[in-house]
Amino acid sequence: MKNFIFSLITFLLLNTLAFAQTGIFKAGAFAQDISPEELPISINGNMKDGKATMVHDRIHARCIVLDDGITKLALVVCDSCMIPREVFDTAKKAVADKIGIPATNILCSATHTHSAPTSTGVFQSEPEKDYPAFLSKKIAQGILEAHKRMVPAQIGWGAASDPTQVFNRRWFIKPGQMNTNPFGETTDKVIMNPGYQNSRVDKSAGPVDPEVSVLSLKTKEGKHIALLANYSLHYVGGFPAISADYFGAFAESIGVLLDADRSFVGIMSNGTSGDVNNANFAGMSPGKREPGEQIRVVANSVAKAAQKAVANIKYKNHVSLASEQKELLLGVRHPSKSDLEKANEILTKANKTVLDTMTEIYARESVLLSKYPSQVPAIIQVMRIGDLGICAIPCEVFTEIGLELKKKSPLKQTFTISLANGYNGYLPTPEHHKLGGYETWRARSSYLETEASVKITSTLMSLLEKVQK
Repeated sequence: MKNFIFSLITFLLLNTLAFAQTGIFKAGAFAQDISPEELPISINGNMKDGKATMVHDRIHARCIVLDDGITKLALVVCDSCMIPREVFDTAKKAVADKIGIPATNILCSATHTHSAPTSTGVFQSEPEKDYPAFLSKKIAQGILEAHKRMVPAQIGWGAASDPTQVFNRRWFIKPGQMNTNPFGETTDKVIMNPGYQNSRVDKSAGPVDPEVSVLSLKTKEGKHIALLANYSLHYVGGFPAISADYFGAFAESIGVLLDADRSFVGIMSNGTSGDVNNANFAGMSPGKREPGEQIRVVANSVAKAAQKAVANIKYKNHVSLASEQKELLLGVRHPSKSDLEKANEILTKANKTVLDTMTEIYARESVLLSKYPSQVPAIIQVMRIGDLGICAIPCEVFTEIGLELKKKSPLKQTFTISLANGYNGYLPTPEHHKLGGYETWRARSSYLETEASVKITSTLMSLLEKVQK
């Protein structure tokens, strides 16, 4: 009897593996509109809250669903600055309840456009009452529609390079130059966005990643279904209204370059860009630009690189899929008792609703951060699509971390999606914490323990090894 059961189990396993190799691979995609229904509305990403009174271009939750016959994965990229975990968790649960894709197989992220409705509180912007719930519902609807649109598909991936649009925004301060941070300290060795040809700074404090990674989906007949790209550029900016920034412009541009029809879904995800932007401070100022002009320049440039990557792809009729995640508990950098007393004194003296100075703004952040628990949970996730690895981190990740993951990954190609499955602020390396600068200043935008990147990278490497098996 034991031999029979063993033989039966072996037979079922072998047939399951065989089906995974020969079964029909399916894919579907959909761009779900997540533009606010009511205006004006808060938009975050700055030290003071902004109010959008119009929609310049519609914002979306761009969704892909993949099915290898055994495992289904969903990937979503939302035109938003940052999105809290509870918004994503609610959407994932709705999808799991409706069509059975487990939450662990769903990757949701924000692009980091600074022209989208506030979904999580940072600096002086707080979420609008109804928008987070609206966003959860729309994300779930987008995934369900992409699932409904699944058809037999071909899949492929690759990469090209565009070094012309990425520059490290952290610069070393020259010896002897004084620089005071919002807490009154003069220990920072770097400054963010110093301005063009600033004589007070020496050189940039970190690398960039010029790689444009792509995942391309076609029907069996060769019609483009969707393209997911990844580029390590923070954002571009330029519109005082609701806008998807260059992420949305890229989606349009790549569709044109690939000669795709209106059903095509172009997607740009944010790579490891926590210390990278589009301004070359070593050069001359580009001068005044028309609103949206730089967005279009960047989008077209990066789309051309993505087109080159697509041209070299050898599509496959079937690949296997896998997903793993782990919830890490990471320490919080709380203000000390004396820091908190000083912060309260500053706010009492300011005595106003809208704060003007960086000292006042960071005092408010200290008070709010003091209410955080000693540890916070963070979802760390890896997806494998054939021999392509996708890492997901709920932070604004420094470029060095992404480059390390690409170098050490056991998979043939790997990239990282930032601001994924929640928002836990900036993720500098321990070395960058020692250098100081805006991205390390204690606030709701930067509060994880200084060793957080080490723990996250180690966890991702373990998950990459796990999905490889």
